[in-house]
Amino acid sequence: MIEAGSLQFWRATLALCIGSFMIFANVYITQPLLPMLQQEFQISTLQAGWSFTITTLTLGISLLFFGPLSDVLGRRGLMLLSMAGVTCITLLLGFVDNYWLLLLLRGLQGFFLAGLPAIAIAYMGDEYSRKALLLAVGLYISGNTLGGISGRLIGGFVGDWLGWSAAFQAMGLISLCCVMLFALLLPGSKRFLQQPLHPGTMLLALWNHLQNPLLLLVYLIGGFNFFIFINQYSYITFVLAAEPFSLSASWLGMLFVTYLSGTFGSAISGKLAQRFGPLPCIAAGIVILMLGSCVTLMADLTAIVVGFFLNSFGFFFAHSTASSWVSRHAMHSKASASSLYLAFYYLGASSGSFYLDPFWQFHGWSGVIAGSLLVLCGTLLATLLLFKYDRVRHLEAMEQP
Repeated sequence: MIEAGSLQFWRATLALCIGSFMIFANVYITQPLLPMLQQEFQISTLQAGWSFTITTLTLGISLLFFGPLSDVLGRRGLMLLSMAGVTCITLLLGFVDNYWLLLLLRGLQGFFLAGLPAIAIAYMGDEYSRKALLLAVGLYISGNTLGGISGRLIGGFVGDWLGWSAAFQAMGLISLCCVMLFALLLPGSKRFLQQPLHPGTMLLALWNHLQNPLLLLVYLIGGFNFFIFINQYSYITFVLAAEPFSLSASWLGMLFVTYLSGTFGSAISGKLAQRFGPLPCIAAGIVILMLGSCVTLMADLTAIVVGFFLNSFGFFFAHSTASSWVSRHAMHSKASASSLYLAFYYLGASSGSFYLDPFWQFHGWSGVIAGSLLVLCGTLLATLLLFKYDRVRHLEAMEQP
């Protein structure tokens, strides 16, 4: 078993962070390019956003495939195969000249992007001790945030300099390097217990997780938090690209440096969850996300940036805590349980723009924030209900002889 602080812990965790960095850089590379794609292909705001939402949609659906499959075929090889598929498609995206072909490839890319997120936490659940798991999940999700920042910076700066096609080509070369490092660093599984390939059993495991009220509530909380958080970033790019800000794609990419506060929030989430409990930490993260959303209503660039720093910290603090909570509370088929959490998470990302677009059309950015707060009040309430339910169950267990 991999113990916290050991050489093997740092080697395996670094590999998973590199893989996470690569995956999420590819997911988010189009976000600072949305105004550029809108102008290049003469499409609407909502249609430009499809280059992001189609990827998260197929990613979310595919998580349900990769998680159970890894319970049968193993973790390491499947993660490597999916990362190689992502790299090949990213390189192809650099040579398309038709928006609908771009959407097709981005949708196919979403399928391969699901491989590592569906399996990584299950790999840690198999191989790491409980203490090491809490620490590693926070670091791994820090890799998510660094990948999200870097993908947007690459998209913004390379897109401004050489065009949106070159941004995909640069990302493809970076991805190739990440795949090679991942293969070199990640140890093979030693505690993995292979399960037979029975599709009925796989579906039953997913169904059993959905019937667990504790897991289901956390799935909904994580999904609806991301439903709001990530799509706020999409709409703010159109706000900042227009008057009076008139920011270029490079500067829009710089907005995503606010993810650094999420990197910090993820990294400290494990220790604070050990001290205060995971559910209070999730609730605190949602409250901070609501506060940051309100700060962005000030018609000032500095206030908007500060608001997104708060949003990122709050969201990733809650998300990393919820991810590790699912892995610890799933009593069987851990990869399937983690995959379901991420499926809700990414389906939330892909559908959030359709929910927020009417608010955007009606009252611009103020409308987006109003719609956001409605949903976040719901996820906060669900977290408090889960906390109450968990405490009652714990007290009942203590009273039993």
